[in-house]
Amino acid sequence: MAAAPRPAGARPGALDKRRMILDAAVTVFARQGFHHCRVSEVADEAGVAYGLVYHYFDSKEEILNQLFLERWQIMLDAIAEIDRQEVGVRDKLYMVASFIIDSYCHEPDLMKVIIVEVTRAANSFGRLHLEKIREAYGGIAAIVETARRDGSFKSDMSSEFAAMCFYGAIEQVLTAWIFDLLPRSEEEYERSKGLVVDAICGGLETPAANAPAVSG
Repeated sequence: MAAAPRPAGARPGALDKRRMILDAAVTVFARQGFHHCRVSEVADEAGVAYGLVYHYFDSKEEILNQLFLERWQIMLDAIAEIDRQEVGVRDKLYMVASFIIDSYCHEPDLMKVIIVEVTRAANSFGRLHLEKIREAYGGIAAIVETARRDGSFKSDMSSEFAAMCFYGAIEQVLTAWIFDLLPRSEEEYERSKGLVVDAICGGLETPAANAPAVSG
């Protein structure tokens, strides 16, 4: 994922320390799990005084919330940008899958924290951020809806349900990498992008869309 935007009015020095704390939290949360670490361990990882963490954040929970919100927004913006492109629905869904999988490749610890500690934490952070999570489903659903309207995708499956299946498939693949259930390599990452799109679109496309072109 791209770098998070600079908060309005933040001084460069303060921004650097705040970023150091957030980056250190990613490392600690990914290594030990959010619920099994202390703020002091985040401070040690960042190389700052314990009290400085509380200067920027009220609690460990606020750190996790901030990590999720700033990075999730980057993904939402990417999905919206992809949807504006003048390409077919398969290409758009491939670009969405590529963005998410590439995000894992570039920042595996951050993606592990977001998936394990937030989006899959149904009774805690996942519930807290449910509306924000649904925005991602909504962005993908908008892409699917275009194909439903033009007849290339089946009309008897809602775009919202299809979007959840699509995102869920990607997240499950990432989870398998996180827990070493699938091999991890550049080749596997690239291969998985197409496999996810083929698996979901294969169930969504109408017979006409799947039919081979007839040469004249």
